[in-house]
Amino acid sequence: MKKIWAVLSVGALVLAVGAIALASGTAVTKPTRIHVIELPKTDVVIDTGESGDTSGDLLTFHNKLLDTSRKDAGTDQGQCVRIDPGAGTWECEWTNSLADGQISVAGPFNDNHGTVLTVTGGTGAYKNARGSMALRFRDNGNFDFIFSLIP
Repeated sequence: MKKIWAVLSVGALVLAVGAIALASGTAVTKPTRIHVIELPKTDVVIDTGESGDTSGDLLTFHNKLLDTSRKDAGTDQGQCVRIDPGAGTWECEWTNSLADGQISVAGPFNDNHGTVLTVTGGTGAYKNARGSMALRFRDNGNFDFIFSLIP
């Protein structure tokens, strides 16, 4: 009888692990490139310490995203903490909400040049997404966000 219970317990454990693995499956099934343009209209810097641009200041935003045809593609929202004013560096994290789901990113932003951030996850079509997002300056003050997602 003990042997039967042991076999049944192992079988239940295998089924549970299989169900968890299936439920957490990646929705991104092939390498995917997504290019959107951010319109940074709501950016606000909150002075948290000494007056002026100092370490620890907070940048918050919630902006519109367009596709490369200039059609509405979604929104973003997030925050950055000023790290080194002299170097122009911030450390950021935000969520990009697109029609098929969300893509979250984290990493550096620099006042003077583009950077690459890490994709930290996603929802919907981007469930369990990973990869990177290149952030590039545009001449008109907007930003290119180019996601390179891998399954």
